Amino acid sequence: MIGDVTTTTLHAALAGLAQRSRVTADNIANVQTPGFLAGRTDFESSLRTELRQGKAPTVSGGSIARSLEPTREDGNNVNLDSETVIATETGLRYQLALNALDGKYGLLRSALRTA
Repeated sequence: MIGDVTTTTLHAALAGLAQRSRVTADNIANVQTPGFLAGRTDFESSLRTELRQGKAPTVSGGSIARSLEPTREDGNNVNLDSETVIATETGLRYQLALNALDGKYGLLRSALRTA
């Protein structure tokens, strides 16, 4: 149960979401840096592919790419409103994954108490 696909998937999602949180924080910190291009993290597509292929997901932070969105005159393309939404959504998804993982471990604790 500890090493099942659901638990591994939740750990992989947490790693990807943590990476996205770091990249988003970096974007926000560089909102006024000329020439800075916002970073984007993608872990969902590889996670989805691995699950569809019946593989246990790899726990990694995912891939990071620079955004190709249009830039301002100073060459920076960080949009503070978008980054704030991404940060909020990432935090909520992280909390949801933690709650799901806590539920899985709660089942294991209950099973061990009754054994």
